[in-house]
Amino acid sequence: MWQQYFGTECRIYGVDIEPACRTYESDAVRVFIGDQQDRAFWQVIKKEVPRVDIVIDDGGHQVEQQIATLEELLPHLQPGGVFLCEDLYGAYNRFASYVGGLALQLNTADVTSADPDSFERRSVVKPSAFQSAIHSVHCYPFVTVIEKHEQSPSEFVAPKHGTQWQPFLR
Repeated sequence: MWQQYFGTECRIYGVDIEPACRTYESDAVRVFIGDQQDRAFWQVIKKEVPRVDIVIDDGGHQVEQQIATLEELLPHLQPGGVFLCEDLYGAYNRFASYVGGLALQLNTADVTSADPDSFERRSVVKPSAFQSAIHSVHCYPFVTVIEKHEQSPSEFVAPKHGTQWQPFLR
């Protein structure tokens, strides 16, 4: 299915705990057998798979598994890469809450330059490591999507015109 969606040029890596899933292997598909909660397992995969553009977590659906997968693979994603985790059911889904906590990090700001008397009247914020890496976090019904920046911003600038602050620009 993913080969049809992404095209014949893509390389697909699957992860499952069930060895029978190797039946899906082909020239363009490789299946790793292991526990997605096992961080040592992810270390092996990251050594064998040097480039990852898209991660779709449709695995064991346990919060510990989802967090381990996110924490291990998000830094491994290429610039512009996308991490998607599905089947997030329940009003108090713990993984969705974890991702919500990550999303709050996009709003941290240590103003490095602010001069209300300057001609530009702006605020400049140096991005944190998280803000430098992550472009956006989207929460949809039952799905979370995290997008990495194509290129890390060096600063966020909010010019002030009159009495109204304008949105940050990169």
